[in-house]
Amino acid sequence: MVDKIWQTVYLGLGSNLNQPKKQLEKAMDTLNALSGCRWLSASSFIESLPQGPQDQPNFINAVVAIETCLSPMDLLRACQAIELRLGKQKKRDWGERVIDIDLLLYGQQIIDEADLIVPHPNMLTRDFVLLPLLEISPELILPNGQPVAHYASQLSETFVIRT
Repeated sequence: MVDKIWQTVYLGLGSNLNQPKKQLEKAMDTLNALSGCRWLSASSFIESLPQGPQDQPNFINAVVAIETCLSPMDLLRACQAIELRLGKQKKRDWGERVIDIDLLLYGQQIIDEADLIVPHPNMLTRDFVLLPLLEISPELILPNGQPVAHYASQLSETFVIRT
């Protein structure tokens, strides 16, 4: 019998439609029940300005930490299935959405596939990702050897308006 290898994974959640806090709670409940995953922690909800088109409501964001024995692609597919189940319909880039679940970090792996890039390519410039990530894992070191806190202190653009 082969032992499963468990990885610590960080997921970014966001919503700005249909009672965003409830959408994040539904996504968290579904992730918590996902086979092959163990719940670790979740950040507080924060409110942020939209990144991209400004003619949409503000977002509610959070970061969750889980352990998983799913492969990165299987976890991505599971997150996409949760998004569809909760009603995600992508209308425009960086536009409004019922739910968005981004795979931010998968252990210390660096993944560069057509359908998946980890660490998430935009996470280091987004305070609405870095601040919740720091809340639940203040000592986290990224695959490049740098602490998350380093990037949070270097942000030139901010979107968070309320924590």
